[in-house]
Amino acid sequence: MSFKTKESKLLLVLGAFFVANAIISEFIGVKIFTVEGTLGIKQFDISLLGVPNLSFNMSAGVLTWPLIFIMTDIINEYFGVRQVRFLSVLTAVLISYAFIIVGAAMHLTPSGFWVNQTIDGQQLNMNTAFAGIFGQGMWIIVGSIVAFLIGQIADVVIFHRIKKFTGDKALWLRATGSTLVSQFIDSFVVIFIAFYLNPQYQWSWQMVAAIGLVNYTYKFIVAVLMTPILYIVHGIIDNYLGRDLAQRMTKMAGRR
Repeated sequence: MSFKTKESKLLLVLGAFFVANAIISEFIGVKIFTVEGTLGIKQFDISLLGVPNLSFNMSAGVLTWPLIFIMTDIINEYFGVRQVRFLSVLTAVLISYAFIIVGAAMHLTPSGFWVNQTIDGQQLNMNTAFAGIFGQGMWIIVGSIVAFLIGQIADVVIFHRIKKFTGDKALWLRATGSTLVSQFIDSFVVIFIAFYLNPQYQWSWQMVAAIGLVNYTYKFIVAVLMTPILYIVHGIIDNYLGRDLAQRMTKMAGRR
């Protein structure tokens, strides 16, 4: 397929943003931030399933994951299940490839002048900092990729199940509904693999469930708040494609 038609250009742009956001999310996800502190409010002190002092400490990867699920639903809407599955598998392969390259970079012998740097008045070992930021554990990498694939499969299946009942109406229901279910799965699968199965941590199931519920609460709120953006993107694409072409594509997507 040459990228001369509106359809092919649209798929290229959506696919590129989909893959880019997924890879970015994996690398920025090593930073844990406090939602309450970022918003300038008092930190919550939540107790769930016997786990005390819980608050909304989230991976920075949540900045881009909502965009990934919007891309998923848009691609699903216009191009169908097969394209989403293909892009999901491709993205998982590229994430794995990225971590292999980063792992190789970590084993390169650093130049002496680069190792010791002064940043903001603090003396830092740049090689140690590089390894600390990019050197995510294998269990976390595997958990993240598996959760991503399972979440994507769930998203596309639920999206089309809802669409069978709603037709072309209620975009918010199939898009937000499928995202909420897939985010629920993603929230628990990654924690279960990375911290419950991982012998280094061996979290209890109560810890996994409690932190998973806190994380999902945040993702639930964000998914609902992102619904207007979905309609804005949908409107931009319809305007770009033209009404007739957009309708033909959505009908064909439902058959794929």
